[in-house]
Amino acid sequence: MAPERLNEHLRKTLSRGRVAETRPAGCPGIPLYLFDPAVLEGPLSHDEAQAVVAEPAYWSFCWASGQVLARWILEHPGVVRGKVILDFGTGSGVVAVAAALAGAARVIACDLDPAALDAAAANAVLNGVSLDYCNDWHRRPERIDLVTAADVLYDPDNRPLLDVFLSAAPEVLLADSRVRDLGNNCYVKQAVIEARTWPDLNEFEEFNRVRIYRAKAGG
Repeated sequence: MAPERLNEHLRKTLSRGRVAETRPAGCPGIPLYLFDPAVLEGPLSHDEAQAVVAEPAYWSFCWASGQVLARWILEHPGVVRGKVILDFGTGSGVVAVAAALAGAARVIACDLDPAALDAAAANAVLNGVSLDYCNDWHRRPERIDLVTAADVLYDPDNRPLLDVFLSAAPEVLLADSRVRDLGNNCYVKQAVIEARTWPDLNEFEEFNRVRIYRAKAGG
């Protein structure tokens, strides 16, 4: 899939928006089509800023948690090898791509945003892997061995997802930089790794500290 499709999505909110192939510092082994900050010559106009805030193109950035989880999977391929993986809130698709590269039997990129699924598809082609796609969690395939999710707890209302994931699959891999205490003993911390959103959004330093958790149903 040509990135022009992604440019069309970006230009719905930012008329001069475009993507460019880049390698996030936190997972340099995975090239991605992401927002090209070179287009921002000068400040955003009021209308541009309002549009970006109203409908942010989350998929056009590779968030710190996604980078960290993708790299962790590449460094621990046995966690996904031969398994059916569903990547919840796939965004750019970086975690889904990492799982496919690490030898997963099947990877489903799941996201409500059609633009995110287009981004995941473009980035899968860029990395020479094959993904399946799902735009509705409630219509996911029946057999899932492992759910992956990165930066999905930014809204406190999303906290119940921790139990929802474990009811859908026997194992979960979660990366998060927003919540210090998950409040769920099933999720065991595996590592704490520093990373920055790419392109860099100059977020608070605390959001650059990513915690990786692994959970098993009944654990």
